Amino acid sequence: MKKTILITACLFGMLAVVLGAFGAHGLKNLVDADAVATFETGVRYQMYHAFFLCILALIPDNLIKSKKPIYICTVIGVFLFSFSIYTLALNDLVQFDFKMFGIVTPIGGVFLIAAWVLLGFGIMKSKNLK
Repeated sequence: MKKTILITACLFGMLAVVLGAFGAHGLKNLVDADAVATFETGVRYQMYHAFFLCILALIPDNLIKSKKPIYICTVIGVFLFSFSIYTLALNDLVQFDFKMFGIVTPIGGVFLIAAWVLLGFGIMKSKNLK
């Protein structure tokens, strides 16, 4: 599981850097400032959770009983939250109206919150921390 979590963290981090560069350099001429700020929010949360996954992978297994639910919530959360924000920010560039998918953004946020809560509960239940 550790290798899977770290590889996912690397992919999320790499993609956040690529999308962040696109947002900073290529997007400003294509959409308004609000859309750029929205896009940057998606990038920021994606990068936060790439770091989160790195930390999760490096926590010793004897401290957290199961990392898998935390990992799954984080991956689902990043996809639903950040990727829906990317499509919403780029909505003016395509003919398809992505605004109807805006409902998945808060659902993604709930998954991200759940990942943090699961980690917190795992730490609280750990008998190996004093």
